[in-house]
Amino acid sequence: MTDSAGLQFVSPFAFEAMQKVDVQRLAALSDPELRLLLPCLVRMALCAPADQSQAWAEDKKLILRLLSGVEAVNSIVALLSVDFHALEQDARKEQQLRHKAGGSNVESILVSQLQHGLTLEFEHSDPLRRLRLTLSELLAIMSKVVDSNGEFFLKSSELFESPVYLEEVADVLCILQAELPSLLPIVDVAEALLHVRNGDWFLCLLVANVPDSFNEVCRGLIKNGERQDEESVGGRRRTEALRQLCQMNPSQALNIRAMVVEECHLPGLGVALTLDYKPDTADEAVSPLVSYVSGLLLGTNSKVRTWFSMFIRNGQQRKRESSSVLWQMRRQLLLELVAILPRSRSTHVPNDGAIDDEGGFGYSGLREEHVVKASALLRLYCALMGIAGLRPTDEEAEQLLQLMTSRPPATPAGVRFVSLSFCKLLAFPTLVSTPEQEQLMVMWLSWMIKEEEYFESAAGVSASFGEMLLLVAMYFHSNQLSSIIELVCSTLGMKIAIKPSSLSKMKTIFTQEIFTEQVVTAHAVRVAVTNNLSANITGFLPIHCIYQLLRSRAFTKHKVSIKDWIYRQLCETNTPIHTQLIPLVDVYINSILTPASKANPEATNQPITEQEILSVFQQGDSSRGGRQRNSITTQLLILYYILSYEENLLASTKQLALMQKKPKSYSAALMDQIPIKYLVTQAQGLQQELGGLHSALLRLLAINYPHLCLVEDWMCEEVVTGTLPLLRKMMLPSNTCRYTQSQLHQAFQKLPSSSPKLMRILEQLTLLTPGDLIPYSESLTTSMALLLEPSVPRRTLQTLNKLWMGLNTVMPRRLWVMTVNALQPSVKLLRQQTYTQNDLMVDPLIVLRCDHRVYRCPPLMDIVLHMLNGYLLASKAYLHSHLKETADFDRQNQTVSNLGVPGQPDTPEVTREELKNALLAAQDSAAVQILLEVCLPTSEEQQLGCSTQSLLRAIRGPVPAKTEQSSLLLRAKEGVRDAEPEGGLLSDLREVQCLICCLLHQMFIADPNIAKLVHFQGYPQPLLPLTVSGIPSMHICLDFIPELLAQPQLEKQIFAIQLLSYLCIQYALPKSLSVARLAVSVMGTLLTVLTRAKRFAFFMPTLPCLVAFCQAFPPLYEDVTALLVQVGQVCASDVATKARDIDPLIARLQYLKEKPRDTSVEGSSKLELPQRTAEKLGGADPDVQICYCVEATFMDIISSTLHGL
Repeated sequence: MTDSAGLQFVSPFAFEAMQKVDVQRLAALSDPELRLLLPCLVRMALCAPADQSQAWAEDKKLILRLLSGVEAVNSIVALLSVDFHALEQDARKEQQLRHKAGGSNVESILVSQLQHGLTLEFEHSDPLRRLRLTLSELLAIMSKVVDSNGEFFLKSSELFESPVYLEEVADVLCILQAELPSLLPIVDVAEALLHVRNGDWFLCLLVANVPDSFNEVCRGLIKNGERQDEESVGGRRRTEALRQLCQMNPSQALNIRAMVVEECHLPGLGVALTLDYKPDTADEAVSPLVSYVSGLLLGTNSKVRTWFSMFIRNGQQRKRESSSVLWQMRRQLLLELVAILPRSRSTHVPNDGAIDDEGGFGYSGLREEHVVKASALLRLYCALMGIAGLRPTDEEAEQLLQLMTSRPPATPAGVRFVSLSFCKLLAFPTLVSTPEQEQLMVMWLSWMIKEEEYFESAAGVSASFGEMLLLVAMYFHSNQLSSIIELVCSTLGMKIAIKPSSLSKMKTIFTQEIFTEQVVTAHAVRVAVTNNLSANITGFLPIHCIYQLLRSRAFTKHKVSIKDWIYRQLCETNTPIHTQLIPLVDVYINSILTPASKANPEATNQPITEQEILSVFQQGDSSRGGRQRNSITTQLLILYYILSYEENLLASTKQLALMQKKPKSYSAALMDQIPIKYLVTQAQGLQQELGGLHSALLRLLAINYPHLCLVEDWMCEEVVTGTLPLLRKMMLPSNTCRYTQSQLHQAFQKLPSSSPKLMRILEQLTLLTPGDLIPYSESLTTSMALLLEPSVPRRTLQTLNKLWMGLNTVMPRRLWVMTVNALQPSVKLLRQQTYTQNDLMVDPLIVLRCDHRVYRCPPLMDIVLHMLNGYLLASKAYLHSHLKETADFDRQNQTVSNLGVPGQPDTPEVTREELKNALLAAQDSAAVQILLEVCLPTSEEQQLGCSTQSLLRAIRGPVPAKTEQSSLLLRAKEGVRDAEPEGGLLSDLREVQCLICCLLHQMFIADPNIAKLVHFQGYPQPLLPLTVSGIPSMHICLDFIPELLAQPQLEKQIFAIQLLSYLCIQYALPKSLSVARLAVSVMGTLLTVLTRAKRFAFFMPTLPCLVAFCQAFPPLYEDVTALLVQVGQVCASDVATKARDIDPLIARLQYLKEKPRDTSVEGSSKLELPQRTAEKLGGADPDVQICYCVEATFMDIISSTLHGL
């Protein structure tokens, strides 16, 4: 908008005075400045104020005094005397006519019969007609703006273009908008003024007279603005108008710029406002322009980035114009760049930008105070060229190259500047176009290599640009151009599209002139490791270089040993862990196991020796306190290396077998000396500082050491390391125990007389952390057998169990071995065998070969079951790894030995897997059978009245429910008087049974095939009430009972029916009903095919089970009754063929008549009564006994039915 260049705009001083209604400031204005604000001041003086204070009355007098000497006030007063209500009505009628006519020219209601031009009419008109003329013209423009659909137009209007009447028109315009705000919204008026000449001047006057509308007007203009303002005349006029508004109110310029970014409109306005912005305190580091443009291009908002990038691209397509905001921005950036160049390096100064000479002639290096600004400029030019597509001019490219190849001081900021310059050279190699520039770049790179060590020592930083040079050289040698691009983008902090083909010139310079591959490899090994390497040390370090060389197999190719460097670096680590350490270990392991090429299988790196590994953990054990926290990172990394090495060794056995190469595995003795669980527990408290190392260790443990990842252990750790133990430890004056290991050992040896002292020692030990308990572990475990004496208090056993579980969280493997050896049965004549960790993994059942007294000591039995569960899992992992380790090599050897031998097939791999699974199944089932046998009461316990049914209330017994209830009521009345010391529900046997049932439940859930195998093998029938009600997962047996019924062995069929009878009572489900119906059907089928002897063996134990079927499922009454009648008929027919015909019912009645007292014997059952009768009356005839059994079953069913009613 150059048409309003000669007009006087409202000054910032005047606008601020109006905004704050500062009458004193207004009085200080000159007459021309005051003239622009008259509409608002006149209305302020004439209208009734809302503020009735004395201060405002005085201010109003001063305003009236100011206005009294101005001639133009009279015309404004006359304008305010018009009837605006009638004027508004006419204006709305005209709006309706224009709307009906569709925007075409119609006769105006406000102004009719114009005899002269609009300017002359305005001159000769009275105030009312002036208002009507201006309002009509303004409404016409506003209507056209609405109908233009965003297309810009410039309306030629005499009224807004005549320089003579501009002030009078402005007065009329301000009065109209103030008096008719609903008809003329200020935002719409502002939009219309953009379409006339001098519109920006009118707009500034309008806003200055309504200062509160500043933000509203600016936001409206920005919202309606173009996305790219320099693309059109309308966009440029809008930008210029907003720029004038912000010059009038500079305090709001940054807020308006924020609106521009928020709406993503008028990018040129944002740049122009930044160029106009003059901060109160100049920032020596970075200029406002650099900060603003960098924030747009390098921010996180992709929409803003794309919008501003389009502004840069579109602006370059037009010819260079001095009025263009883009070229103004580029000029300002170039001036700032040249201003910080060393004087001897600034070879060219822009023509129109004189730069003050600050002295320092001949200064060849970059000044320290300019380094940060230079880095910011480099990143900005990278963003402009890489993201926004800026094409630098020759002048810009020359000055940029001069800045990039300048030599900064040895400070951390200088190191950062050199790194940015180097990456910018890689990202934009086109900046080097002439041989002189290429020579300059090579000289600068040589200077980088030479000064790298000095910069690192002088700047005090561990990460310098030397490692980046080495890393880029490695990438060039291995042709990993994408990695170089990723490195450049990472260093610059932005995503730039770099074509790999553009790096060809730099690749030639690096690989042929600066760094050959052999030089790179030899130099990398000699680079010192980073002391106390952690994530706090940023930048490019030696570890990045070694990592890339390992990936490219450069060390093995040139036969350079890297093992010592990696070991030293792992020993020099600290928390928080550096992100490159885990990938370094992974690629190092890969270089050990996988040769660089098949032609040279020996081209691998050497693994870390066992002695070096042990030295790490011995150092960690001897160092306590602060050093321990530092060394924990090294120990965890070494542990991760060992576990990952073993896993990768097993995974690559097939490839290694093909190459006839078998790397050495770490010995079991070494693994036994590493406190794996203790280290993982320590890592759990440092998860945030260890990054992904803790989760990686857990994954490796779950695969290779599942016995160290038991769910019970994690839950126990919560108890041991939870809030209460922490509070208890905080209350202790010291973390040391006042008792020694020898005192603990002596207290154990003097049992039972030393029980109180032993209890005090054990209680004191419970206050220690699991780590502090480790020295007492041997004394606690070796004396466990002494606690099996009957006089040892139960509290002592429970406290020992608690201490053992605490130790189990930090040293489980060693603790288990010591415990198994300590609980061996004491045989005086035989020498006890000392088992090792390997023995227990090969044969987990050794755990159950303990002293038999342990089976009736619940606290120690809990420990034994925990170890058994762990060793069963360890055995699975051990056999899996053993099979994996030997299978491929054995098959490869067999293939080699079978070459040339026709007709000899290879051993199928599936056979080895099946044998392993069979062995594991045999182990698990044997453990389950042994544990079930432990649940049976011994002969002494049976004599004392302990039985399975007395310890665990039977689901269904041979006695009727009424009799069982009466006996229970009788026992309840007798109370404690009849309670046996070894029997009842609170006996040791009962507690052991509960512990065993919990373990069996876990095993069955983990692998249902174990449950199937155990029940196909069978176990004593008295244990069925215990297993069905004590193991919650026994319901899975319903899945395979039909298969068990189909077995040809009679014993398995009997066991299946007995098991099903208890399951039906415990789980009265539809599935149980269908299986029970199947069982009844099977019994009916077997009745027709079994011989007489087998019939007796089958039906005598299974007929009582029908009572449970009927009790659980009454719909089975008919089927059961039919089966019983059929069995009775078959047996009765066989009896009838005998020489002596016996009617079972008559015989029973005769017996009841002869000996009625025998029927009332307490505790006898209806099933036993007919059996004794049959033995006396019918001898030992099986059919007679079955007949009586059928009758007893009928009676039990009837009795249970009556009891249910």
